[in-house]
Amino acid sequence: MSERHPIIAITGSSGAGTSSVTRTFQNIFRRDKITAAIIEGDSFHRYDRKEMRQRQAEAEAAGDRNFSHFGPENNLFAELENLFATYAQTGGGKRRLYLHDPIEAAPYKQEPGTFTPWEDLPADTELLFYEGLHGAVVTDDINIAKHPDLLIGVVPVVNLEWIQKLYRDKNVRGYSAEAVTDTILRRMPDYVHYICPQFGHTHVNFQRVPVVDTSNPFIARDIPSPDESMVVIRFANPKGIDFQYLLNMIKDSFMSRANTIVVPGGKMELAMQLIFTPFIWRMMERRKRALGVL
Repeated sequence: MSERHPIIAITGSSGAGTSSVTRTFQNIFRRDKITAAIIEGDSFHRYDRKEMRQRQAEAEAAGDRNFSHFGPENNLFAELENLFATYAQTGGGKRRLYLHDPIEAAPYKQEPGTFTPWEDLPADTELLFYEGLHGAVVTDDINIAKHPDLLIGVVPVVNLEWIQKLYRDKNVRGYSAEAVTDTILRRMPDYVHYICPQFGHTHVNFQRVPVVDTSNPFIARDIPSPDESMVVIRFANPKGIDFQYLLNMIKDSFMSRANTIVVPGGKMELAMQLIFTPFIWRMMERRKRALGVL
């Protein structure tokens, strides 16, 4: 953690909805004129798309049916922790991009599914913002979770997470339902060992819970809408959180535990704005004091 060079990390599984949370923070940064160094978790995968497919085929031929993007062998955990530590100390570090599709790849004249070269972070950023799978990973060798000043988990109930992944991968990426189901099954051990434990290290968790039947996610025709959901917001340390203010500002919200507020799904972005805008203001004030600007 660092007052001069703070870090915000959003962590969640594939299909959890971290991208929508990221858009909320980008709106806050744009509104308050905050310059952030953006880090995409996919850029810290170890292999590009073509090599990952090759290594997966080799793993399956060797009898390994659980080769996945979730585990340590296919990610640069040490490099990610080093980036967080370096940024917290100096405000610098190295990053690259993962080019997901032809639109992202075109400006770089590269194939989709490849990485751009490593490059220095932009100079004079005010904070580092990470969004991806592993913002709070802790293993015997690394501890990424200790570095962020604000660590947020995005964790839909698992059936909803699977529905979101199935819908996205079938309708956006063109995969078959069988292929997506195979991916879910293959990732399960790493999901249990490297994704779920992160949410015990986060400062705040957002868990979307549908209020419609999602008992069989593999036959769902669409994703439950925000209005068909509630969002459970859990604070690891509720000290300083003005729950009464949140209850007054967010209609139909309620407290389920002393550290947990439940809000309508359609109010999730409002809740995030109300919760995190003051936090970011305080973060920027501490940074200015540490730099001697105030």
